Formats: sequence, structure tokens, C-alpha cells
Amino acid sequence: MLNLTTTAPEAAETEVTEDIIVVKQRGMFRQILDRLVRNRSAMIGFVLLLIIVVLCLLAGVIAPDGYNAQDLSAKFEPPSLKHLCGTDNLGRDIFTRILYGGRISLFIGVVSTLFSAGVGIVIGLFAGFYGGRADNVAMRVLDIVMSIPAILLAITIAAALGTGVNSAIIAIGIASIPIFARLTRAPIIQLKNEEYIEAARAISASKLRIMFRHLLPNILSPLIVQITINVALSIMLAAGLSFLGLGVQPPNPEWGAIIVSAKVYIIDHSYMVTMPGIVMALTVIALNLFGDGLRDCLDPRLKI
Repeated sequence: MLNLTTTAPEAAETEVTEDIIVVKQRGMFRQILDRLVRNRSAMIGFVLLLIIVVLCLLAGVIAPDGYNAQDLSAKFEPPSLKHLCGTDNLGRDIFTRILYGGRISLFIGVVSTLFSAGVGIVIGLFAGFYGGRADNVAMRVLDIVMSIPAILLAITIAAALGTGVNSAIIAIGIASIPIFARLTRAPIIQLKNEEYIEAARAISASKLRIMFRHLLPNILSPLIVQITINVALSIMLAAGLSFLGLGVQPPNPEWGAIIVSAKVYIIDHSYMVTMPGIVMALTVIALNLFGDGLRDCLDPRLKI
């Protein structure tokens, strides 16, 4: 009678193989990290973004009086050591409002991107893996969505849902879904017929396991890069919605809301518009620099 149980040497060999895989994965991660550190533009973007995020998170410590504290005797003061970005028409410190507004802008950018990435990746996985009629229907719907400019689609959805943070997140998230769906679908079509996928099918692995365990990890690099870049796009879309009166409403200090409340004073007190605009521009630049650096580091065809 044949003994089908795993012997001790075979078990030891399996453990050694798993240890080798773990070591290789750690080596690849270390290599990517080394490339990222050597990429000057990526590190500049990362450091700049880190400074902005930390300052926004520490807004309650830096300015404990809050973003709506008014001092009418100090209104329309230009930037100085006391008020780094000046004060507005109600004597509120603009630097403080920028820090608190950064929390809202970054929150909308990150959450809307995660929402669009989650939905888009799932659509792209199923469409690319199954193909056929499901793929055709999904792609035609996405084509219709992509034919509408993102800002126009976000405006339409926000107008239907109403103003507020949640509406802005949903509107911006829906507008970005086709990007992630197409970015996921294209490589899935190529990878689903690879030998390791055929091996997974041969051992009766479920389709969900094949998609999420074997296919998805192999296409994460471009998705991670797109996520960083899409956060910047979402921040700009959120500011645009607020500027049009469809996003976050005053007195909440989202960056776009700060700019729209100061636009009537742009001629005599231009700093009220330029200061939040500069911070928003620096954030977008930092995200794009970091995203480009990640793309270079995660693409094995590029050498740094």
C-alpha cells in the first residue's frame, strides 16, 4: 500500500521553500526602497507631502483656538510673523484655516480615491478575467462615463446629491472609477492565460482566489502609482466643486471653500486667495513627484 502522507523531509523542504520566497520578497522590497531613496524628485515630493500632512494633523496643537476664531480688530492684515498667511475679512487667521482645511481636502482626496480604486479594480478584475459579454457591457458603460469630462461628471453628481463632504466624495469617486477599471482590465487579459494561472486552475483553485490571490498582486505596481496621482486629482476636483458652490460649504475651511470666500477681495487683498492656492499647488506637485518616483521604482524595466 502506498503511503501518501507527507514525510518529514518533504515537510522540511516545503518550509525551506517558503522561507526562500519570503527572503526574496524582502529582497525585492528592499531593492524598491533603495531605488526610491535614490530618486531625488520622489524624495522631495515625499518630504514636502509629509510636512503638509503633519502640519494639518497637528492643526489642533498649532492653533488651539480653532479655524473660526475671529478678531475684527485684526482683519485684512497682510502676512507677517504673527499671521503667516495674513487674516481674512473677519480677522480669522488664514494659516490656521489652511491647516484645518487641509484635513478636509486630504480626507476627500484619499477617501474618494480609495472608493474609486476599490470599485474600479473589482470591475476591471471581473471584466478582464471573464471576458465575453460581461466585459463588453462593462467597457461600454465605462466608455460612456469616460466620454464625460471628470469635472463635469462630478458637478452633475454633486448637484444631484447636494452639497457636503460625503456628496463630494461620492461624486469625485464615481468620476475616477473608469481609470482604475481600465488600468486593471488590460493586464488581467494578458496574465489570465499565463502558466501559473493554468497551474492554479489545475489544482482546482476558485476563480475568486485566482483573481485576488494570483492576478491582483501582479498588477499592483501601476495601481499604486495611479492611486497617488489620483489623490492629487481628487483634491483639485474637490476644490473645484467648492468653488462652484457644490462641495464643502463655508464656514468649513476646505481649500476650495477658502478661495471662493476670498475671491471678492482678490484685487485689494490677493494674499487671501494666493496663500491657500499655493498650499494646494504644493500638495498636488508633491503627490505627482512622489507618484512619478514610485512608477520609476516599481517598473523593473527602468533603472535608477
